[in-house]
Amino acid sequence: MPARIVVDERERNSGIPDLLKKAGAIVDIAQLPVGDYIVSPETAVERKTVYDLVHSIYDGRLFVQCSELVKYYAKPLVIIQGDLAKLQEIPDDVDAGRAQKLNERMPLAYDALATVAMEFRIPIIHTPDAEQTTNLLITLVNKNLQEGKATGPLLKKIRKENPVFLQQLSVLSSVPGVGDKLAARMLEKFKTPQRALNASAAELATIPGFGLARAQRLRKILDSAAKAESIVQRTLFEE
Repeated sequence: MPARIVVDERERNSGIPDLLKKAGAIVDIAQLPVGDYIVSPETAVERKTVYDLVHSIYDGRLFVQCSELVKYYAKPLVIIQGDLAKLQEIPDDVDAGRAQKLNERMPLAYDALATVAMEFRIPIIHTPDAEQTTNLLITLVNKNLQEGKATGPLLKKIRKENPVFLQQLSVLSSVPGVGDKLAARMLEKFKTPQRALNASAAELATIPGFGLARAQRLRKILDSAAKAESIVQRTLFEE
């Protein structure tokens, strides 16, 4: 039985759909609400190049996408395509200023990957290029076929969350020490980001997984006045 993979239409230009077809896979293109590739009813794959990874951390997409993966799929997977060390280099098509910013974001990228693996418990596999990503996807489908797990419809009826909710989730998850899971619990308890950020340490500590120590650190971050001198120095440095 040939491998069958559902590919998100935004992946058309990645070159991977064509490589999958050359490898003998049956490729169905669809607008996927979650993930980039569906290889079995249990497994959706989110693929990111190293540059996509960094950008998705800063615009809040990464943890939202991980939250959706674990919500709808029992065995999701994240593929990071390319070498993170490349962020230290200046590509020919990127100006020096932007490349420098990417270089400075490497520690944040590692921190985010640790969160994906440890908090969301999503396995992360690195591939060097599109060809090897294709080989991995074929392997995943074949493994599921051998285990009898690739049968049945690959597409699910998924009702995407309200975009306002996703933006609210992004605001709260960007607070140091919170993350996506706790952000969702904060919204569930307090209903709005404003109420959540105004909650007392005692109120925050009642959220499962939050704890008093984390709640007190959060209140310290939110309530402490910034030193004007530090702000001026940072502004001058960034300029």
